[in-house]
Amino acid sequence: MKKTALSLSVLAALALGSASAQTTVKIATLSPLSGGQSDLGTQIRNGAQLAVNEYKPLFKKIGLDLQLVAYDDQADPATGTAQARKIASDRQILAVVGTLNSGVAIPSSAALQPSHVAMVSPANTANQVTDRGLSNMNRIVARDDAQGPAGANFIARTLKAKKVYILNDKTAYGEGLAKEVEKALKADGVQVVANEGTEEKSDFSSIIAKIKLQRPDAVYFGGIYNQVGVFIKQLREAGINAPVIGGDGLDSSELATIAGQGANDIYFTTVAAPIEALPAAKVFATSFKQTFNDNAQGFGAFGYDAAKVVLQGILDAARANGNKAPSRMQVETAIRKGNFTGLLSGNVTFNSVGDRKSATLYVMNVQGGKYKLATTVPVKPARQ
Repeated sequence: MKKTALSLSVLAALALGSASAQTTVKIATLSPLSGGQSDLGTQIRNGAQLAVNEYKPLFKKIGLDLQLVAYDDQADPATGTAQARKIASDRQILAVVGTLNSGVAIPSSAALQPSHVAMVSPANTANQVTDRGLSNMNRIVARDDAQGPAGANFIARTLKAKKVYILNDKTAYGEGLAKEVEKALKADGVQVVANEGTEEKSDFSSIIAKIKLQRPDAVYFGGIYNQVGVFIKQLREAGINAPVIGGDGLDSSELATIAGQGANDIYFTTVAAPIEALPAAKVFATSFKQTFNDNAQGFGAFGYDAAKVVLQGILDAARANGNKAPSRMQVETAIRKGNFTGLLSGNVTFNSVGDRKSATLYVMNVQGGKYKLATTVPVKPARQ
């Protein structure tokens, strides 16, 4: 009898536990967590983790256990696509924060689209990311057709350059940005002496020799900090002090470290605001430092904002679903049609293809290895 009574009490406890058990829902991050671009990819993941930490109690109130799963895309399109397929196969993952690289976002979002896994990018700028019209792809940053002209205008009107040498890293991001800069410079009457693609990472001597011959007033490089930093170091060592301008791929504290004593007269447009340009970011920056023992950078803040858009979208969809875990399609719709407030970078709403209706570009200057804000440029996409 005792044995039976014990068994019944155990069964009752198990039944009670299962009745109160929470449903697990997850979001994923997809960014480079290893390799040369891991500094920025880790910022995105950590920013998203802070947002998850904040939203956990709100999800718990309606019976949902919120978790974050981080995937490493290694800044590689094939790896990112393979990881996207893994994300799609985990039915508890309802949305993704990512990616860092446009060249990774394009195939990854296509791999996620049949499963209606929404993506909100804190970084992708290539026009093609949203021009494909995928229902699951959104971004909270400006596009290359805004970033390119902003960089070109700065070169022509602030730096007063008459002759510019353009380089790109042969990726969707770098080529797209360089193309937009070239178009805008030519429209401004500036001579573009080259738009050259290179995958070189360590020895830029042959390119620098060509730049020396052309004697440009400025060099534009559409690429990422780990490559461009080495180029700048070697350019300065060769005695060329022309300003070097780039896009948001240069937005890393590692750029100045890599460039070393050459970290002067560098300018870059960035879609992720420097922390000091975001009035609401002080508490975030303190929390980031305490949690990860690392200083928050722009992409950390935008990873946080992209995650808040994702999490609020899931929460809105859950509430509309009777406080039950929503479907991926419900989340996809809630994100695209939502109005998200209280973000570090301002309010977010998306147009019909997933572009942010109102964004800001920031022009940063690196001088003596120190970063400072040069100017801001408000932008709106062509369609609202």
